[in-house]
Amino acid sequence: MSVQSFISTTAGTLDSKGRICIPAAYRQILAAQDTGGVYVCPSFSSPSLEGFGSDVLQRFHQQLAEQDPFFSPEFNDKAFAVVSMTQLLAFDENGRVRLPDDMIAHAGLKERVVFAGMGTKFRIWEPGRFEEMRGAALKRALEAFNKVGQSP
Repeated sequence: MSVQSFISTTAGTLDSKGRICIPAAYRQILAAQDTGGVYVCPSFSSPSLEGFGSDVLQRFHQQLAEQDPFFSPEFNDKAFAVVSMTQLLAFDENGRVRLPDDMIAHAGLKERVVFAGMGTKFRIWEPGRFEEMRGAALKRALEAFNKVGQSP
């Protein structure tokens, strides 16, 4: 498994054909994982898209393998939410992928996008939604940090 992390926040564009160029540093990580493109699915917790490589998908499949595939509602929910909603998108010669229309709609993507590295995965955001999320996330992180420093 790769130990490289998806880091940083990078701006990008969505062209009229629904294509985005995955940042070069992210493509290198995906290639090191022998992904053959990039896996993308709608986020379950935000109006964004999740991007990841083979390492994350393999770990997910290992976790699912520990559950009964026929009589476990949890297995069915997780498999449906991730496996059935994920697509492997191939890169073109310029490092672009074509996002499915339903994913573009889910994330509210228009002409500009933001790639946000999150370690083992990255998210693709519409810039306005990203700024809202970033402000709220930083506020929660600061509040949590301040609580750690306080005595009961």
